[in-house]
Amino acid sequence: MEAQYVIGIDLGTTNSVLAFARSGAEPPEVTVMEVPQLVNPGEVREQALLPSCLYLPGPADFAGASLTLPWGAEPGFVVGALARKRGAESAGRLVASAKSWLAHAGVDRTAALLPERAPEGVRKLSPVEASRRYLEHLRGAWDYRMTGAPFAEQRVLVTVPASFDATARELTLQAAEQAGYGEVTLLEEPQAAFYAWIERHPDWRERVNAGDLILVVDIGGGTTDFTLIEVTEKGGELALERIAVGDHILLGGDNMDLALARTIEGELAAKGARIDALQLQALWHNCRDAKEKLLDAQSNLRHAPVTILGKGTGLVGGAIKASLTSEHIERVIREGFFPPAGRAEGPQRQRRSAVQEIGLPYASDAAITRHLAGFLNSSRPGGALPARVLFNGGVLRAELIRERLTGVLNGWAAEAAASPVETLGGEDLMHAVARGAVYYGLARDGKGVRIRGGIPRTYYVGVETSLPAVPGMPAPLKFLTVAPFGMEEGSDVKIPNREFGLIVGEPAEFRLFSSTVRRNDDAGSMLDEVSPDLQELSPMDVSLDAEGGGVTPVSFETAVTETGMLQLWCVARDGRRWKLEFNVREKVKA
Repeated sequence: MEAQYVIGIDLGTTNSVLAFARSGAEPPEVTVMEVPQLVNPGEVREQALLPSCLYLPGPADFAGASLTLPWGAEPGFVVGALARKRGAESAGRLVASAKSWLAHAGVDRTAALLPERAPEGVRKLSPVEASRRYLEHLRGAWDYRMTGAPFAEQRVLVTVPASFDATARELTLQAAEQAGYGEVTLLEEPQAAFYAWIERHPDWRERVNAGDLILVVDIGGGTTDFTLIEVTEKGGELALERIAVGDHILLGGDNMDLALARTIEGELAAKGARIDALQLQALWHNCRDAKEKLLDAQSNLRHAPVTILGKGTGLVGGAIKASLTSEHIERVIREGFFPPAGRAEGPQRQRRSAVQEIGLPYASDAAITRHLAGFLNSSRPGGALPARVLFNGGVLRAELIRERLTGVLNGWAAEAAASPVETLGGEDLMHAVARGAVYYGLARDGKGVRIRGGIPRTYYVGVETSLPAVPGMPAPLKFLTVAPFGMEEGSDVKIPNREFGLIVGEPAEFRLFSSTVRRNDDAGSMLDEVSPDLQELSPMDVSLDAEGGGVTPVSFETAVTETGMLQLWCVARDGRRWKLEFNVREKVKA
């Protein structure tokens, strides 16, 4: 059955959003869904943002059926606004920043790690399970709101940071599968944000020029992502091509909230009020709420209260009260995270202690402006200067931060005698990623503009020949073209009329080769001998599951995902399929 809707989900570090559009509507109208969620015990309200928070209640936290959701679910935990609210009072029971943990390659991301500092007796969840619970809530909310169009029958796109590694992407898909989702397409968040801008501006070709470099700066709760998109001209018409993506930078709103909390902690200590680790966690979450109130464009507040529950009877009457001010925001966030930086600078390497607590691998340099300089310097020979910039992410709702970043970019432009950068405005920073994912889903059906980003190499798989063994000499290889130069991300190809023997049920080695020079080898073509133009990637040791083992005849299918992964599928005659995945994205280190 053809899907009635295209659904885009921004599975965010701080908030998650669901947007949708009817598949056949002309013109398609993208809508952000109001998500039913608990805001107080027994009180459900529909809100456009679903806080990416999960609270694990104690036995006396909530009464009776006060956590029942409109679709009848009583999950035994709380997701959304009430979880965030209650977690600020009892941080040891709050799961937050699961997405950042999902990106942490230094831990077992399927292990029960969260809450990180849970008191004894509080059960923990894995980052995958927490992500699953958020996705599950969105599915339940959809089926409750959109009767007659079951979620499982719709086309779903979920966004991820451009810097997510292959494991984090795979675990995101795993969480979606566990949440009852069907087939899911992943899309990078900065690209989704730019698609949202295109969707809001059908006249986009009149707003940019051929040759323009467009910088997308995406600063969310957990990560900072940079992407460069070039405006090209083909056949007399403007087109878009993504040319650079920055590396993973675990630096965002969470860091800023903690910096504010540490600042308040220091001011309290100077007055003789000391707090412990759990109270600091609560202060961290309270500072986030206070910061958002101060940065709200509709607010004239200059200070916002923060309260921390006390421990015992001798601590400031059982509670500690402080105030976060606009001066804190300007000093700690603008000057600390967005200091003026030279165009030739890059992130600073800091000397670190040899023994560290296991935790998230946050960026050692908190200056986002220096990370940005490093990204632009590395993105092309001689560096790059954008003509235009698109801001995205909750952090960049703050005008003082957008102004600082624009000022830094214009300073670099002045040094190079270039024109000032133009800000691409008119975008909803909190909902853009989900809306852009919907637009991209429609664009795949020819109802919108695609950002191109073909792979910059040709890829080959080494195929061992079936010649008789020769003592002391390995069997020679042939080289099968599996991904031709320029193959578009989001496309796939079947290797026609060729079968090969695949070793299953025992350890074996896959050897992958690439070439930037051989640009005319079609998928399925075979090189009979090694060429000096080929470069070998790191071999992959695999053991493909199969009953009995041995050699199985297979054909190959290749797909390049929107997140820059080359998926090589080995397809047996009886329909069994094995997937191997390689990163083919030319990443830029910042």
